[in-house]
Amino acid sequence: MSDRILGAACVLVGAGMAWAARDYAAPISYEPVGPKAFPMLLAALLAAGGLWLVLKPSADGSWIRRVPLGALGFAVLAVFAYAFLFQTLGFTLATVVMAVPVGMAFGGSWKQALAGGVGLGLLLYLGFDKLLDVVLPSGALAFVLGGR
Repeated sequence: MSDRILGAACVLVGAGMAWAARDYAAPISYEPVGPKAFPMLLAALLAAGGLWLVLKPSADGSWIRRVPLGALGFAVLAVFAYAFLFQTLGFTLATVVMAVPVGMAFGGSWKQALAGGVGLGLLLYLGFDKLLDVVLPSGALAFVLGGR
């Protein structure tokens, strides 16, 4: 049942993010997609993932699944930490730091969660930075690699 509560919360937060980002506009266009593309995409992904959690039946076909509240709370704390570490660590490292506990909370091993977090962080960074030309914070990774 707690995963359905988390899913409903994600849908609400995604709707709130989309509503907050609806008026984002830059006085001078410096990116091809504009400043509201990133929060709108995140809001859509968050809401879609939340809707999936709400509607997906469990493996035995029942609609009630038990997720340990401790693991769920840990995952929620990881998402809040992501928001606070985003600028400091940069997009890629903050995504890895968030994805590992969230992946483990949903049943993955630490190796699977780490591999998924690294893949997610790198692929999304490359997609947004290189393909969509959206500037994301490089953070500590740029300092280590000597980049921007």
